[in-house]
Amino acid sequence: MGISIRDRIAFVTGASAGIGKSTALALAKEGAKLLLCARSTNALDAMRDELQQAGAPAVHTFALDVRDRSAVANAIAHLPEAWRAVDILVNNAGLARGLEKFYLDNIDHWEEMIDTNTKGLLYVTRAILPGMVERNRGHVVNLGSTAGWTAYAGGSVYCATKAAEKILSEGIRIDLMGTAVRVTSVDPGMVETRFSEVRFGGDKERAAKVYANTTPLIPDDVADAIVWAVTRPAHVNVSSLLLTSIDQANAVTIHRRNP
Repeated sequence: MGISIRDRIAFVTGASAGIGKSTALALAKEGAKLLLCARSTNALDAMRDELQQAGAPAVHTFALDVRDRSAVANAIAHLPEAWRAVDILVNNAGLARGLEKFYLDNIDHWEEMIDTNTKGLLYVTRAILPGMVERNRGHVVNLGSTAGWTAYAGGSVYCATKAAEKILSEGIRIDLMGTAVRVTSVDPGMVETRFSEVRFGGDKERAAKVYANTTPLIPDDVADAIVWAVTRPAHVNVSSLLLTSIDQANAVTIHRRNP
């Protein structure tokens, strides 16, 4: 039997769209209280009614750019008292920029990916984890990728950030030995979201080609895996979940049907 997360506080970063939004909805259906952040609260506030109708007993939203170390520390330190005992942290905020050869790539893209995918995850986790350890209860879920398992052309730095997430999850899990705090890395393959549109600077036509003639995962698939992991019995730690659609074997091997 799994555990109940009803009335537990679940903190999801990058929760305004895609996997983050689906995860918030999936956690709401389990009765979790939702602590949600994104760089803007407009989309988060628009989701509030939907989340409460889905089953969330309470929703608290705030704007946060996880790349900003001082902003992260300040935001977590000044959460309302009722929202400080975070039970589930889902480090979802992340992105890819460009698909250029390493020696031709835009270094600003590297900075943004490293600051968001790696440093942002570190800042948020460092701010939340001490409370979990003190309460001897909690679960950290980090969103990785098949890109962290297999590098691909044009994605060296993005792949490196996701490989870092994979190893960080393992290292943090080791450091938590002796506590009841769990750590899970959820590593999906291709998921049809705005991910590729963001990667290609808003080029929707180019983004659509990524998913053409294949069946990718959808955000709900990843959200379902996250909920499954966090509701396992308290003595079970799901260390890693590698997810792909039936049309994808790894980051570079994809079956495409004839159009």
